[in-house]
Amino acid sequence: MISVAISESNGFRSPPIYLSYEHIGCAGTYYSMYGHVEKLAEEIKKGASSVEGVEAQLWQNATRNLDPKGIRLENHEPKLVSENISYVRSYEVPETLPEEVLGKMSAPPKSDVPIITPSELAEADGFVFGFPTRFGMMAAQFKVFLDATGGLWKTQQLAGKPAGIFFSTGSQGGGQETTALTAITQLVHHGMIFVPIGYTFGAGMFEMEKVKGGSPYGAGTFAGDGSRKPTELELEQAFHQGKYIAAITKKLKGAA
Repeated sequence: MISVAISESNGFRSPPIYLSYEHIGCAGTYYSMYGHVEKLAEEIKKGASSVEGVEAQLWQNATRNLDPKGIRLENHEPKLVSENISYVRSYEVPETLPEEVLGKMSAPPKSDVPIITPSELAEADGFVFGFPTRFGMMAAQFKVFLDATGGLWKTQQLAGKPAGIFFSTGSQGGGQETTALTAITQLVHHGMIFVPIGYTFGAGMFEMEKVKGGSPYGAGTFAGDGSRKPTELELEQAFHQGKYIAAITKKLKGAA
């Protein structure tokens, strides 16, 4: 059985839902300061939900009421849902910078996308991790989140699960490939299966007339000075990545 925990917007956990083995859960987990990665995440979620048998849902997941291991304290009776439904969830990792610093950086308010805790990663069958680059590597906020997954590593709860990566950089030489390359080590130590998009996006991978983020490693965008937003082609690539990894996850789950 797969335990999928959901929470109401007030931060209190609803009864866990138990799904049969046929159900597929894909978690889009990301960090976004200025919204560029979040835009890609939204398209990835749409793409994943376009796979037959997958229904996309957004759930509130507050970070309070946790024990020191990141596990929620409320206990409720489980509830069974109807069969033949799969779920694609979008989560954001916690912010580590204080409000004062975020204000000086002109960071906009966070959206209402749920905040995930490390223990909740175990509930998903596949992942797409997204983050902006900082000096050619993933942002510290996401690294801090992954550093807290030691318990999952010890019990190998993520081993064998597929995972993709998407990213945002400030410029063409800002880390579109190094960010993905250095992030793969996190997947390797968990025994996860890295699923790049390769050149499955087709002609869009060879666009030369316009600036386009992304690479065979995953979808991507360029933020520039912050004013540039993801282009239609970049969003299409993100949609493709979501659909692609959801299909791979479904195949792996069906073969298990």
